[in-house]
Amino acid sequence: MSKSLIVQKYGGTSVGTLERIEHVADRIVKARKTGVDIVVVVSAMAGETDKLLKMARSLSKNPARREVDMLLSSGERISAALLALALQSRGIPALSMTGRQIGLQTDSTHTRARITSIDAQRARKMLNKNHVIVVAGFQGINEEGDVTTLGRGGSDTSAVALAVALGAKQCEIYTDVDGVYTSDPRMVPQAKKLDVVSYDEMLEMASLGAKVLQIRCVEFAHKYKMPLVVKSSFKEKEGGKGTLICEEDPKMEQPVVSGIMCDKNQAKITLKEVPDQPGIAANIFEPLAAASISVDMIIQNVSEQGHTDLSFTLAREELDEAMVIMNKVGKKIQATQVSSNAKIAKLSIVGAGMRSHSGVAAQIFKTLSAHKVNILMISTSEIKVSCIIEQKNSKLAANALHDAFKLEGKTAKKKTAKIVSPAKK
Repeated sequence: MSKSLIVQKYGGTSVGTLERIEHVADRIVKARKTGVDIVVVVSAMAGETDKLLKMARSLSKNPARREVDMLLSSGERISAALLALALQSRGIPALSMTGRQIGLQTDSTHTRARITSIDAQRARKMLNKNHVIVVAGFQGINEEGDVTTLGRGGSDTSAVALAVALGAKQCEIYTDVDGVYTSDPRMVPQAKKLDVVSYDEMLEMASLGAKVLQIRCVEFAHKYKMPLVVKSSFKEKEGGKGTLICEEDPKMEQPVVSGIMCDKNQAKITLKEVPDQPGIAANIFEPLAAASISVDMIIQNVSEQGHTDLSFTLAREELDEAMVIMNKVGKKIQATQVSSNAKIAKLSIVGAGMRSHSGVAAQIFKTLSAHKVNILMISTSEIKVSCIIEQKNSKLAANALHDAFKLEGKTAKKKTAKIVSPAKK
């Protein structure tokens, strides 16, 4: 019978220096001694991706996305090769692989590619030869043979996809934090670590600004029931369990609120005096969809004299591209003004228990009002309420809501869960 397999992913801060890479290698050696096979996925060294992007933009104001992918993919390759060398120096047979070599196929949406398939035959052969495989995350190859990247945080998605393709026991995400917290500890000092979070809650948290995991990684894990464990690569004690992301235990009652998320990577675009008639919304949002720009919240004012104002939010890094498109659309539909605001933040309250409890929204609005925080936009789902506020109020608002919902007193063990075996392919 083959040994059990664990996929480990190490983020940019975890491999940010040669000393940190040596430390990761020591961890892998220790894990190997427990008798498991290991596949490691690595990000680029901390700051490397931003440095490469800056270089590209110094040469071209709007660099071609295909070339950006070719450039950025080098960061993860450096990390993978260095870690493989560190393992080899410790007597561990190790092999670094690119996205192409591991067989990770994607579509052709450069800088935001989606995984279509993984042919992991070579990886299985090397595992059977007792190798540790070190994979450059964040990247793949499309049908034309061009290098593609999966977008920010794409190494998380690479790791989960490989874990599913190889039938791993679980996927461990090592980062600079030791788990998922009730809020960002850098913003809310009283934030507490959670032992277990459901896939649904983590999906909401990831989509709302929690930077611990990329949302596509959680979607992939949820679809294939792959258990995720978030741990710190900086804490020496291996006893830390981190946070397990898995299916909800139907026997346990969920807390009303599990966390407060704040996403400062937000921007808002407003079109003034848009004609209030059928087809206008399609004219506004179809060009954005064609450019693969995702829109989040949308709000439309009451129509007056056949015109209305329409606002929507999106990721801040897509604002410049979206404004170029919207200025053209604004002229076409005869809007009187197209404006943007990048000084906003999205504050969100997440909890599976909100499905069966009332009064959460009222408590949010009451708390923000008491602290004189104005709400610009509101969005809700079954297990979350999100508010767009001015960015300058984000820390105040997050701490106020964390206190109002008494999350600082939350016990870490909110429920018991078993690690579920991944779905067989």
